[in-house]
This record gives sequence, C-alpha cells and structure tokens, in this order.
Amino acid sequence: MPVPHLATPLSIGPVTIRNRVVLAPMSGVTDLPFREIAWRWGAGLVVTEMIASRELAMSRGESWARLKRAGLGPHMVQLAGREPHWMAEAARIAADNGADIIDINMGCPAKKVTGGLSGSALMRDPVLALSLIEATVKAVDVPVTLKMRLGWDGNSINAPQIARQAEEAGVRLVTIHGRTRMQFYEGRADWNAIRAVREAISVPLIANGDVQSPADAREILAASGADAVMMGRGAQGRPWHVGAIADHPPPSREQQREIVAEHYEAMLAFYGREAGLRHARKHLGWYIDRLAPSLPVEDKAAIFRSTDPEDVMQKMMQALQVQAEPTAREAA
Repeated sequence: MPVPHLATPLSIGPVTIRNRVVLAPMSGVTDLPFREIAWRWGAGLVVTEMIASRELAMSRGESWARLKRAGLGPHMVQLAGREPHWMAEAARIAADNGADIIDINMGCPAKKVTGGLSGSALMRDPVLALSLIEATVKAVDVPVTLKMRLGWDGNSINAPQIARQAEEAGVRLVTIHGRTRMQFYEGRADWNAIRAVREAISVPLIANGDVQSPADAREILAASGADAVMMGRGAQGRPWHVGAIADHPPPSREQQREIVAEHYEAMLAFYGREAGLRHARKHLGWYIDRLAPSLPVEDKAAIFRSTDPEDVMQKMMQALQVQAEPTAREAA
C-alpha cells in the first residue's frame, strides 16, 4: 500500500480536511488559543480538549468554553463519557453549536477518567463501548469518529475488534494511539501494531504516538498503513509544527517569538488574568525548552514567579534571544 502524501486532503464522511496531519486533543493543552495558532500555521485539523458529556449536557464546569469554535474549521469536538444517554445528548448539543465532526474518547489513560469508567477503560467493556458509539452515531447527522488505544494492556489488544464493530455502527474514521492504557506514555508507541486495525476496517485510519518529525510521520504511515497522522506532545512548545509536518512553511525564529507573545496574550484574554497566568506557565516552559534550552534555571524560575504579565513577557522575550538550532530529529 503506497504511503499517502501528508499535504493532500482527506475525507471524513462528507467533511474534507485540508491535509493529513492532525493536532491531538490534549486536556489542559489544546485549548482554543493553542488550536487557533496550530490551525493558522497549517494543521490539517484541530480537535477540542476532551469534554465530559454529562457536564456539557448539564452546562457544568468549563465544558462550554472547551466547545468554542471561533471560526476554526472543520470543527471537531471530542466527547467522553460512560453512559449512552449523556453521550447522545452531548453530541446533539455539540452539533447544534457548530461541530462538524464528533469524536468519541476511548483512549485517555488518566486515572481520573478511567476511574469513572470512561476513556480507555471502555476498552475493557466492548459491549458498553459499542452502546456509546451507537447512541452517538444515531444522535447526530455529522460524522462520528473514534479515538482509542491498542487495548487496556498487553494481554487484551482488542482495538481491531472494537474498530470493526465501530465501523459497522457508523463510525467514519478511527484514530489509534500505539500504546495500551497501562503503558500510559512510557516506552515507544508500537506503530506496527496499528496495522492490525488498518486490516480490520475500511474507513480512514489515523496513527498516533511519538510523532515528532517529518521522518517519524513517514515511518508511522509506512508501518501502520494509516491514512493520516496525529501529533500530540510533539506540538507542545511549537504549535506551528503540526502544519510543518504537512509541508506548510514554518515560522522564522522572529515569527516564533511573536507567536509566543500572541499566545500568552490570548490565554490571558481567554481565561482572565489570574487563571491565564497559571494556564500559561506550562506553555512558556515548553517554549523555553524548545527555543531556549540553555536558559539558566534561575531565569526560568523568575518567569514563572512573576505575576505581572508585562514583566513575564519582557523576561520571556529576553530569554528567547538565546536561540537554539533545531535538532537533527526535528529537521529530518
């Protein structure tokens, strides 16, 4: 099977995405400010943070903030839950509020999620998982997709079977992270193991796990037989890199500094000053790790301690004057 060119479009049912490199949904990371940057710099598709279906249906917590689209398109909303009723209700709400694609989360390994029998815990109960999928598909007219892992652990690799049943239930695309839940993010993702899912389904397949460079993207496609790739942690500290994998021209070093400043301001506007300062710290840390890895520890700490946005950004811009050349792996 020939490896698809990442810069070419991909159809998910009636919806077409502009290229085959997708920004993974990451709770606490891929909020609206982050997604807007990734989209503007060429990502083929960006996905909301995971939204708890019952929370959305009952208008609780930050679910509505996570649902926001702000002109990005197609708008892919990821939902999580363990009850078919609430998944269906949340899917209807999402579709009514502009979602072009609904993604079902069956891959999150976090104990907070799996402890509630959601996320990857659903892979331990394929009957319940299928009932959630069927309820979601029946609730909306937009395409429904599924993201999951290889299985719960090494003794229960059941992604091919669940993917086949999901396709029969109407799912239009499947994404596989090449680890089990019990691996969390340890070790290396098994790209070859994803191929068993490719052989089980005819709908498009996205391969996910440890994609950091164009070379990684080519290799995961060849190993898995997937139609597209998804980048998660590889985008932290460089939201423009998703598009760069699909041959979109990356920003210059000066533009990267401008993106950092823009991202910081957008987070303060989105969350408010106090919450924005907290949310932004991890992103600033990732930017420093990517763009100024030699910054002294005390200078990094001073950025995190400051509660004055102007002071934070002044220190940050000074820090980013220390330029780091891309690693060989990033440039491959």
